[in-house]
Amino acid sequence: MSVTMEPAAPTDTRAPAAPAYDAPSGTAGAASGRPRGATLRRPTRLAGRVLLGLALPVIVLAAWQLAGRGGSLFGGVLPTPDRVWAAWWTWAFGAQGLGLNPYSGTWLANVLYSAERVAKGFGCAILIGVPAGIAIGWNRIAAGALDPTVQILRPIPITAWLPFSIAVFGIGPGGAIFLIALGAFYPIVVNTSQGARDVDRMLIRAALMMGAGPFTILRRVVLPAALPSVFTGLRIGLGIGWTAVIVAEMVAVKSGLGYVLWDAYYVGRMDVVIADMITIGLLGFLSDRLVLAIEHWALAWRRLQSHHA
Repeated sequence: MSVTMEPAAPTDTRAPAAPAYDAPSGTAGAASGRPRGATLRRPTRLAGRVLLGLALPVIVLAAWQLAGRGGSLFGGVLPTPDRVWAAWWTWAFGAQGLGLNPYSGTWLANVLYSAERVAKGFGCAILIGVPAGIAIGWNRIAAGALDPTVQILRPIPITAWLPFSIAVFGIGPGGAIFLIALGAFYPIVVNTSQGARDVDRMLIRAALMMGAGPFTILRRVVLPAALPSVFTGLRIGLGIGWTAVIVAEMVAVKSGLGYVLWDAYYVGRMDVVIADMITIGLLGFLSDRLVLAIEHWALAWRRLQSHHA
């Protein structure tokens, strides 16, 4: 008896097709390989962070406003937020002229005065502090020559330098710029030196094996590795710079936010004083965000490294 064998069905050796994804569902890959859902979720996360950051100030302002009676607290010493807002509005947009509010319409000019002094003093601190910090952290001779002096002068507070700055620079912006540069210098040089000191020695040995010279190692290995510490010092130094400009303008300068702060306190305008304090805080916050944005751009290579690791 003969048995008839049917040929077997041909086997498909091709890889199974990738499952189709529905683009509107947010799971389709974009041309760049980034999930569309992640792109759509980014504004939501940003809005959530903004709302979270605003929650505490809004609660404090609401409680402050509700606690005030007759527009002030503590027997008329502390004005409520609505009075502070009205004072700031007049300070920023009010008309100027003889017989009018002396602070009216002068907000922007005083902001620019203070911001210019902070920028100049902070720039001087960067130009001196970053190279000095790299030298201290990288070279033993430089560390022995510079670090003891830095550590001796660093504990002296900015206010102790006021008589010196007035004696040397007189009543004017030069003393304020000197105090800002001095206050910002110490955190910059200390953090930069620590960053240069903590560079991975394996990276240095690898660069030496590849024939790199001292200057190339300093520029291509030490400085990039120290950048996170450098930016930490910049952020701390910038905050101290805003503190120093207010201290200097209270005593040694006749313009700027510090001058307005002290003058308004002297004549009993606490609403202007608080508006001035809030202005200083916001300017410090915005300048810190600017440094963070520069750090995010400058250290993009680190994020790429961690992504590919």
